[in-house]
Amino acid sequence: MTTKHPAHLSADDWDELHFPRPEENDFDRVVERALSRRGFLSGLVAFGSGAAVMGSGLMTSSSAQAMGAGRFPFAPIAAQTDGTVHVPEGYRWKLLGGWGDALFSDAAGYDVTDGGPLDGSDRIFGENTDGMESFAFEGHQLIAVNHEYVNLDINLPAAQEGKPASADDVRKLQNLQGVTVFEIAQGEDGFEVVVDSPFNRRIDHNTPMKIVGPAAGHDLMKTEADPTGTESLGTFNNCGSGKTPWGTYLTCEENFNGYFGSTDEAASYDDKVKAGYDRYGVPVEGWGYDYHKWDARFDTSKTPNEPHRAGWVVEIDPTNPESTPVKHTGLGRIKHENAEVVLNPEGKVVVYMGDDERGEYLYRFVSTGTYFPGASTEGLLDDGTLFAAKFNDDGTGEWLALTPETTGMEPAEIAIFTRMAASAVGATTMDRPEWVASSPVTAEAYCALTNNKNRGKKPNAGGDDTAANGPNPRDANNFGQIVRWRPHGEDAAADGFDWDLYVMAGNPDTQEGAYKGSENVTSGNLFNSPDGMAIDSAGLVWIQTDGDDSNEGEFAGMGNNQMLVGDPVTGEIARFLTGPKGSEVTGLCWSIDRRTMFVGIQHPGSGWPDGGTPRSAIIQVRREDDAPVG
Repeated sequence: MTTKHPAHLSADDWDELHFPRPEENDFDRVVERALSRRGFLSGLVAFGSGAAVMGSGLMTSSSAQAMGAGRFPFAPIAAQTDGTVHVPEGYRWKLLGGWGDALFSDAAGYDVTDGGPLDGSDRIFGENTDGMESFAFEGHQLIAVNHEYVNLDINLPAAQEGKPASADDVRKLQNLQGVTVFEIAQGEDGFEVVVDSPFNRRIDHNTPMKIVGPAAGHDLMKTEADPTGTESLGTFNNCGSGKTPWGTYLTCEENFNGYFGSTDEAASYDDKVKAGYDRYGVPVEGWGYDYHKWDARFDTSKTPNEPHRAGWVVEIDPTNPESTPVKHTGLGRIKHENAEVVLNPEGKVVVYMGDDERGEYLYRFVSTGTYFPGASTEGLLDDGTLFAAKFNDDGTGEWLALTPETTGMEPAEIAIFTRMAASAVGATTMDRPEWVASSPVTAEAYCALTNNKNRGKKPNAGGDDTAANGPNPRDANNFGQIVRWRPHGEDAAADGFDWDLYVMAGNPDTQEGAYKGSENVTSGNLFNSPDGMAIDSAGLVWIQTDGDDSNEGEFAGMGNNQMLVGDPVTGEIARFLTGPKGSEVTGLCWSIDRRTMFVGIQHPGSGWPDGGTPRSAIIQVRREDDAPVG
């Protein structure tokens, strides 16, 4: 996701402004070879469907003509540019809940006119919804949802111009972020939030956490407040999500770096710590949250190790509001987008993860132990091996193990400085790897590569080569693409895989060559910046966007950010939903009976949904004939 933090820049743009990359390098050009090899302009790959031989990279003319005869039970909708939500004929949508709604009857709805009081701000639905998952437990339906960030100008008194003026201001901002767990129940017209449910819970920037795995207890994790390096407070910039086979929620810490700053610009740091700050973009002045001015925990001149305690995947038990969330250092410290969990045939736990920054990497974790229903799950997300992906131009790939032997780093440092470990083994730099989704019907997985304006122009934050390569074949890539891979032997723990590009976003109406997009992008389904993804029970790929909604220039005809659905069998992609102007469409899960789809609307504009201060929210979408929607 692209955090719209207080500086009104994307997280990547802010990082580059304050941590400038080297000037343009003389990279070798591979885009022409990649385009020729993968056949993007002449046809769409459809491996796993019988439409193309795996590795050939080309769709047959007959299968290409079959596109449009897909399995979509709706008529695609047109692009929209207005301030509300649109869904196809035969479907309806309504709000489920949004920023400021009370989770408990003793917490009045948040007053969005003046920022509201600190009191009760930890007992309401937080701001800027993102990844979410649904759960069933003893007859109850629960949803856990992330709150990625807050907008300062609408959470603080207007006279302060978006600047915290006290520790109380900072505490309020901290309360409105993190995670909400809440119960839902069927009402007269769809689902409603169950106020005062014993499952309702807010997890914020001050909630106690346990730290486990290879980095737990290491000197780089210790602070004066936690000399053991095993306990921390809070989870930050919660972006995408995941769900374990044993029914817990995984929330992913993405752009954590901007919450930190220093009150001493001349402060000095250990070389290793300083190198980590530079690679992850930990600043002196912060993003404007000003936590470091009011809360010493975020002042790196006083607590230099505190940033090492953020950037993790956090496990939450949604069924037990008294449980302590757990930070799993075995899954690495990156700017996590989501955590997609699958089991290999032997029961090993495999977790796919993207690091959402230009030129960073795609990762995989494979557990040492195996999962058995009802058995202990301790260690399954920490005792194992991290890998970074290497994509070869010939359509093959391999997972490169991040070990002391391959990286020259000790296990705790691999966990804390995972980006450096991936650079050390020569993994493939990617165009902002965001959500990963795995198919429940075939052994394949997808990753949204949302965009990368620096591809072929600048190296990444670690100085690694970002010349165009197989899965990232376009210089100055403002449109994005989705890469797909099939593990060898249909075993997610296998070290080898074959890959192709499921779609290259683009604009055939305004662009030429590779920037037109792949053949399954037409005037009727234009989009840019694929971001969120989920695959439903039929194997259809739901694609959510977070890109340029100006509807001008190279983005003409794309309209607002949207949610599309793709059929991997035919290659067809159709627009299903459009969000309000200014919003990102992000987060997707289903009710237990699959008759309701829950979709997140983040940072909307134009006074959505009720004409007042814009509010992020979750909507629910149903078919009018009450049939399943996924």
